[in-house]
Amino acid sequence: VQLQASGGGLVQAGGSMRLSCAASGRASSSYAMGWFRQSPGKEREFVAAISRSGGNTRFVDSAAGRFAISRDNAKNLVYLQIVSPTPEDTAVYYCAAKATFSTLAVYTNRESYGYWGQGTQVTVSS
Repeated sequence: VQLQASGGGLVQAGGSMRLSCAASGRASSSYAMGWFRQSPGKEREFVAAISRSGGNTRFVDSAAGRFAISRDNAKNLVYLQIVSPTPEDTAVYYCAAKATFSTLAVYTNRESYGYWGQGTQVTVSS
């Protein structure tokens, strides 16, 4: 599966932004999906994950209800909604896919994912 992340850019603190991840080559419904982010000088960190069915989600603790992850398997799309971003959310955001038989499992470890998109830059201005 190939992944293409989009929707990044410059956003003001307190605004909102929606990132998209388009899957091609194989139906995204075969994969649990995740979003990660990486800031300069830092390791890539987990942000959010969603199960194949969309029924289970998981978020990094710092998300504090500001992030939402969803998917549209009919369109092979996964979304990450960021509400009230702060400058600390500035990073390159990556989507990732993990092939799994489970329709409910979510994965938070970077090493669990075998497929990665190219990343989209999100910059939050104060």
